[in-house]
Amino acid sequence: MNKQSWTAADLPVLHGRTALVTGANSGVGLATATALAHAGAHVVLGVRDTARGRVAAATMSGSTEVRRLDLADLASVRAFAQSWTGRLDLLINNAGVAGGRGAVTEDGFDLQFGTNHLGHFTLTNLLLPHLSDRVVTLASGAHRAGDIFFEDLALRTRRYSLAEAYGQSKLANLLFTLELERRLRQSGSAVRSLASHPGYSATNLGIRGRSRPLVATVNLAGRLLAQTSQEGAVPTLFAATQDLPGASYVGPDGRWELHGSPSLVGRSARASDPVLAQRLWEASEELTGVRFGLDLGRSAADR
Repeated sequence: MNKQSWTAADLPVLHGRTALVTGANSGVGLATATALAHAGAHVVLGVRDTARGRVAAATMSGSTEVRRLDLADLASVRAFAQSWTGRLDLLINNAGVAGGRGAVTEDGFDLQFGTNHLGHFTLTNLLLPHLSDRVVTLASGAHRAGDIFFEDLALRTRRYSLAEAYGQSKLANLLFTLELERRLRQSGSAVRSLASHPGYSATNLGIRGRSRPLVATVNLAGRLLAQTSQEGAVPTLFAATQDLPGASYVGPDGRWELHGSPSLVGRSARASDPVLAQRLWEASEELTGVRFGLDLGRSAADR
């Protein structure tokens, strides 16, 4: 296992900056929020369960705030974004879920695709007018097993595979990062879009519809092989604060990218395809009714 040469202790001072971390009440999201708050940022925990969010916030030093945000419900995402006032420096699209066949969002999308991609797609675009620095979206090595099933994005007719569904959502995260960066540059914005992945980290990934034996197996593997959530948060913290090119993808530099120091890492050919990224963006606009957040030709009410 490679020892990390850059850690949360190397974060710059973040006084006067505001960060929003989705899914910040546990796992890598909690570790990310904790480190940002410790470095001086005002951290907003965007969480589905505000009671758990308040318990998490109570463990942090620094300035924190808990707000309800259910990424599996686009009405909740819209309400959250509409209530936002003031500047937002860092948006960390961290929250992620996994679930089996039949697990869907409030809007009827496959749970993984709807939460991990469409929820963050909607949130990011609605908050873009407030953003001043960057968006970091968490992907995963699982993107390499993914494809985008445009003919059945909700995965209602295909023979269901959890790995395939989760892989689709994580590939979508990287394609979103790529196309968002292109649109930001085209618009003349100073905001950057980047992606990160935690390696193999002990995490409380939202699991719905899984069998008990599978959950037990995943938990056992985590205890035996995974790095801590604090270690898993380091690539995200690095992507959020270091001077990196837009569309960068940061992960651990160790073997198979499971552990190690944060570094720029590779992605699959599909995840690098600008045509596929643009097609997914347009499909996501149709599904959510949300357009690019810096299209100055439309009012906020139209977004």
